[in-house]
Amino acid sequence: MELSATPTLTGSLVALEPLSLNHVAELRVAAGEDDLWRSWYTSVPHPDAMAEEVERRLGVQSLGHMLPWAIRLVSTGQVVGMTTFMNPSDTELRLEIGSTWLATSAQGTGANRETKLLQLAYAFDVLHCIAVEFRTHWHNRQSRKAIAALGAKEDGVLRNHSVGPDGALRDTVVFSIIASEWPAVRMGLRYTLDTGRGHQAGPRARHSQTEGIEPLTQGRRNRREVSAAVDIR
Repeated sequence: MELSATPTLTGSLVALEPLSLNHVAELRVAAGEDDLWRSWYTSVPHPDAMAEEVERRLGVQSLGHMLPWAIRLVSTGQVVGMTTFMNPSDTELRLEIGSTWLATSAQGTGANRETKLLQLAYAFDVLHCIAVEFRTHWHNRQSRKAIAALGAKEDGVLRNHSVGPDGALRDTVVFSIIASEWPAVRMGLRYTLDTGRGHQAGPRARHSQTEGIEPLTQGRRNRREVSAAVDIR
């Protein structure tokens, strides 16, 4: 499948806006909260490299391989992170939600959960996907827990899946939601958002809420983004 124009998706907590260079300044502030970009098991862009990262995502989008969004809080108007559809299958209606990160102040507030609800609804109800995938670093336990809490099933672990910028080998945990599971997942997400049960607080819960972000492998930079990612990638 080929991804084309990025739609605006709006909920009660967040609005997902088509990513543009106009978001760079606010994204720099978001990534700088609590030095979020320093987390070794994620790839949140350094604030000084934010423009380059936005341009990279827009470049992948131009090839039909990504739909990138900026995440804006409805209550404050503050941009607090990014997320994407990525790695669409060449032959099937399936894709990955990844390269997601949220400012620490937005984690544990329901923002990530509603972001995923909006994305999943678009993937299954509009694009008619048969499956949506999530990936995250083995050591990012908070992200793994958050992805599972969405209703995704763990498919397995890709051992020595990629090599990080520091040369360290990464094991990637793969999750998915399939089309037949979507009605129950949607109901669960709506329930937790309506009741506030999906909200968590505290710096420990917040610091590792990123998903599906990992360096691109050599030779695939223009065709496929290998995600190391959920928020939570």
